[in-house]
Amino acid sequence: MIKFGTGGWRAVIGDEFTKANLQLLAKAVADLMHEEGVAQEGIVIGYDRRFLSKEAMQWLACVFAAEGIETFLINKSAPTPLVMFYVAHHDLHYGMMVTASHNPALYNGVKVFTEGGRDANEEKTAQIEEQIGRILSAKKDETQQAVTEMPYEDGIAGGMIHEIYPLNEYLDSIIDTVNMDAIKKRGLRIALDPMYGVSETSLKTILMTARCEVETIHERHDTLFGGKLPAPTQETLKSLQEYVLDRHCDLGIATDGDADRIGVIDDEGNFLHPNDILVLLYYYLHKYKGWTGPAVRNICTTHLLDRVAASFSEQCYEVPVGFKHISAKMYATNAIIGGESSGGMAVRGHIRGKDGIYASALLVEMIAVTGKKLSELMQSIREEFGGMQLIERDYRFTPARKEEIRQQLLIDKQLPDLPFLAEKVSYLDGLKIYFAADSAPEKSGGWISVRFSGTEPLLRIFCEMDKREDAEKLCATFESFLAL
Repeated sequence: MIKFGTGGWRAVIGDEFTKANLQLLAKAVADLMHEEGVAQEGIVIGYDRRFLSKEAMQWLACVFAAEGIETFLINKSAPTPLVMFYVAHHDLHYGMMVTASHNPALYNGVKVFTEGGRDANEEKTAQIEEQIGRILSAKKDETQQAVTEMPYEDGIAGGMIHEIYPLNEYLDSIIDTVNMDAIKKRGLRIALDPMYGVSETSLKTILMTARCEVETIHERHDTLFGGKLPAPTQETLKSLQEYVLDRHCDLGIATDGDADRIGVIDDEGNFLHPNDILVLLYYYLHKYKGWTGPAVRNICTTHLLDRVAASFSEQCYEVPVGFKHISAKMYATNAIIGGESSGGMAVRGHIRGKDGIYASALLVEMIAVTGKKLSELMQSIREEFGGMQLIERDYRFTPARKEEIRQQLLIDKQLPDLPFLAEKVSYLDGLKIYFAADSAPEKSGGWISVRFSGTEPLLRIFCEMDKREDAEKLCATFESFLAL
């Protein structure tokens, strides 16, 4: 049972994340590559530090080799953006990354990338799932193998499996883009928290090349991620907050397990929500670097971005959750930046997907070029555009309860009595209600989103209002209405 969600296929290790399922996935992708006439290009595969990730990468490679497809394996744990970069810059049609990103340690998974280094869209993942179904249906009996594989050593010896480590070309592409001279002049002290993941080498190389003083915590390899989620949130970055304050750092940077998401602690020890980082970078790229163009966000990301875009006479486009939607809209509109409230963001001119390494480098450049502390920059944004208050809540459920909620909310489209005037209701991705603005007409009002997660068995409520008590009131309204 392989089903792709908003961030690839993820499953519990030993349950659905098994060698058999991984090799079914590889066979399905190999079949599509042959059908599309791109098998001769080969495929690149990377892996993160999760349990079984390296072995899983090799299991995938053994199937591609048996199918006559050369496989380029990144032979050290590496950031997901590196794989996307390699696909784009070596003109491949496919790449894969073994990771479950920010999920708990008992999960692993696979992300599939397509031409241009993009996340595979829903059409492509549906084709993969359908091909898996055809492979299983073609089995004549339970004793027949659905998939063949080549021994790993034979693949190496026969030139079908290549072990590579293209980190330098990826890092050089970032170094060539970022204003390293400006950073060198500042002599910044930066604390890193890779959260036991794969970002340390990349970030330290870039920052130390720019003559920053870099100190790292949680850098060792730990498949349990220190007993915490490898997601850079306010709850998981307490240690980084303390370190920034104790060591008088200019900035604290954290990345999730596969380094495609970012979390930030400012010079005063405050956690800056990914929404804040997205707004700051868009403002910086537009005002200080002179870039022009719109922004893109998903339905659960701050409307403060809309206000900043409007101030530049630009548009902010809204898309469903799933970075493939953001990257597609960015490409269609030539947007400067696109992002999501979970910390993933992409910038025009780099890869067509989220990259925590590049976002971190731009953030350091922003401090250097503006000559301002991060706390000062954030304060100026809030003074100019206001400070919207976002609340995020997650709820677990049984399969039966999930169907009850789905029926009530998305099929019958029932709504509770709302304490504020609703301006619009959308079912683009779950339920989202937009509320009328109570201030200047150019400012967007608040909103609440209720949707099922595409990566975990959770119901998620996001609510953003000008006042936190109003957001709390709306969340409480839906908790009562859905008996959560």
